[in-house]
Amino acid sequence: MAWLYVLFAAIVELVWVIGLRYSDSVLEWSLTIIAIVFSFYFIIKACEKLPSGTVYAVFTGSGAAAIFLIDAVYFQSDFSWVQAACVGLIILGVVGLKMADSEEDSAAGGDV
Repeated sequence: MAWLYVLFAAIVELVWVIGLRYSDSVLEWSLTIIAIVFSFYFIIKACEKLPSGTVYAVFTGSGAAAIFLIDAVYFQSDFSWVQAACVGLIILGVVGLKMADSEEDSAAGGDV
């Protein structure tokens, strides 16, 4: 369940990051602030069961990668293969952290 909280936090992060860029009205800013609160709530819940460094790295890494892709595809921002390669490294790091955490859980016999 803790990894689902990280996933929810990352998904909600996409909403508030886009909201920070495109909010124009009080309602839109209010929804952006609510999304920020929910995102951090999910991070706090995930940190109850997972190491906070891993949670934060996965949260920021996956969010940065997703925002880069959304900006490039949906908002037609600048794109370069160097940037894409760097995003690939971020994704590789996130996967590596998840795998390392799973190995530690298996070795300790814990069920997180």
